[in-house]
Amino acid sequence: MTRDSAECGRLPDLLQRLGEHLDRYQRFEHDDAMRQYPQWQPALERPVPQQGVGIEQLLHELGHVLIPNASAIPNPGCTAFITTGATTAGALASLAGAVAAPQRIGLTAFNYLEELSLQWLADMFELPAHMKGVYSSGGSVANLVALGAARQWAFEQRGADPAQDGVDRPCRIYATEASHRTIHRAAAVLGLGRNAVVTIAADALGRMRPEALRQQLEQDAGLEAVPVAVVANAGTTSTGAIDPLREIGEIARAFSLWFHVDGAYGLPGILDPQVRPLYDGLALADSVIVDPHKWLGAPVGIGATFVRDRSILNRAFTQGASDYLEGSFSTADAQHSMDSPGIPYSDFGVELSAPSRGAVVWALIREIGIDGLHKRVCRHNAMARHLAKRAQAHPQLEVVQEPTLSICCFRFVAQEIDDLNEFNRRLHRRLVQAGRNIPSTAVINGVFSIRPCFVGARTGWEQADALVDEVIETGQRLLAEQSSLQKAQG
Repeated sequence: MTRDSAECGRLPDLLQRLGEHLDRYQRFEHDDAMRQYPQWQPALERPVPQQGVGIEQLLHELGHVLIPNASAIPNPGCTAFITTGATTAGALASLAGAVAAPQRIGLTAFNYLEELSLQWLADMFELPAHMKGVYSSGGSVANLVALGAARQWAFEQRGADPAQDGVDRPCRIYATEASHRTIHRAAAVLGLGRNAVVTIAADALGRMRPEALRQQLEQDAGLEAVPVAVVANAGTTSTGAIDPLREIGEIARAFSLWFHVDGAYGLPGILDPQVRPLYDGLALADSVIVDPHKWLGAPVGIGATFVRDRSILNRAFTQGASDYLEGSFSTADAQHSMDSPGIPYSDFGVELSAPSRGAVVWALIREIGIDGLHKRVCRHNAMARHLAKRAQAHPQLEVVQEPTLSICCFRFVAQEIDDLNEFNRRLHRRLVQAGRNIPSTAVINGVFSIRPCFVGARTGWEQADALVDEVIETGQRLLAEQSSLQKAQG
C-alpha cells in the first residue's frame, strides 16, 4: 500500500483538525501576516525537500504556520475591492468536488449540476429563458468569453469566421471609463487591440449616456471598422452605478450591435426591490456575466457567462477534433459515466480542464435559497445607504457619490485640510494598517474617496458603523497631529 492510499482512511480525522484551525482563523484574533513575517517566512523558505515530511507534519505546518498568516480579506471588516471569503457551504462543496469530481467531464451528479446551477442563476437573476451559460475562473475570463462570442457573431454577419481565419480589419467595442479594465484586456487577447475600446461619455454618476453612444455609432457608421459590441455595466466596480440598460440595449438593436452587460458584481442587486427597476432592459442583452465568488460567497475562481445562443460560443472557442478525447468515448447509449463527456463546456470557453464549479453554486443556493440571498443583498445595500446618511449627518464627513448598490464612497473633510485627497490617502493607510476596518479607495471625478463595498456573507451592520466611527476617530487624530506639527514648526 502506498503512503497516498494509506492516508485515505484518515480523511475524517484530518479534516476535523484542519477545520479546527480554520475556525480559529475565522475568529480573527491573530495578528496580520506582515507583522509575523519574521516568524513564518523562515519556516516556509526551504529548498525543495528530497524526502517528504508526512501528513502529520504537513497538517501541523498548515495549521500553525500557513493559516494564521493568511489573508485579511475574509475578515468581516474587510470591505476592500469586491472580494470576500467563501462561505462554509462554498468551501465544503469546493472540497467535495476537488476530491470526488476533479474534472468537468462525464455523466456524473457533479457535472449535472454545472447546467442545473447555471439555470438556477439565470432564473434567479431574471435572464431570458433562452440564455445558456458556461463557468470560468471569474469576471476577467467571463468578459473574454462574452466578447469572444460578440466578435464571432459580428464577423459572421459579414461572411467571415474570425475563430478560423483571424481578424482582418479594425474593430470597435464601446464602453465607458467606468467599465472594468478586463474589457480592454479581452480586446487585446481577442486580437482586436486595446485601442479598439472606444470610450463613451458618462454622466456625473458614471453611467453611460445613451445619446453619446448613439452619436458615436453614427459617427463610426462610415468606417471600415467592425462594431463588435457595446458594454453596459450592471454595477460598476468603483461606485456600483448601473447604466440605463434599456436605452443602451435599444440603441444596440437599432445598430445591429451585440449588447453585453457586465454584472460581475452587481447582477445580484436585481433581488433588491429598491433597485430592481434599474435592471429594466436586461432582457435585451446578448450576453451577461456574473461572479458567484462575489455576492454569492463562492470561493474565488467562479464566474459565469450567459449568451443568447450557446452555439456561438462553440464556434468561437472549440479546440477542434482531438483523437485522445473523441476516441475515448462511445457513441452508443451511455452505460457508464465515462461513456460520454457530457455537455461540451470545454468548447464554450478557454478552459479544457476545470473544477466542478456548478456544485459550489448549487450548494450556495441550495443552502439559503433565493430568499437568503435576497436578504443578504438588501442588507448590504441598506448598509451602504445607512453609511451615506451617517456621513451626511456628520460635519467632518462628505458623501462623494450616493450609493446605488452596496458601495458608498465618502471622505473626511475639514477647513484646516489643504489637500483633501492627500489627507484621505493618509487616513486610508491608517485604516488598513490598523486592520479592523479595511475599505479600498476610488477616485471619482478627481476626488479621492474611501470606498467600502459590502458583499461578504459575514459582514453585517456592526461593520458599517464601526467603519464610520473609525474614519471619524482616525481623521480627527490626523488633524490633531497636523496641528501639533504646525505649532512645533512655527
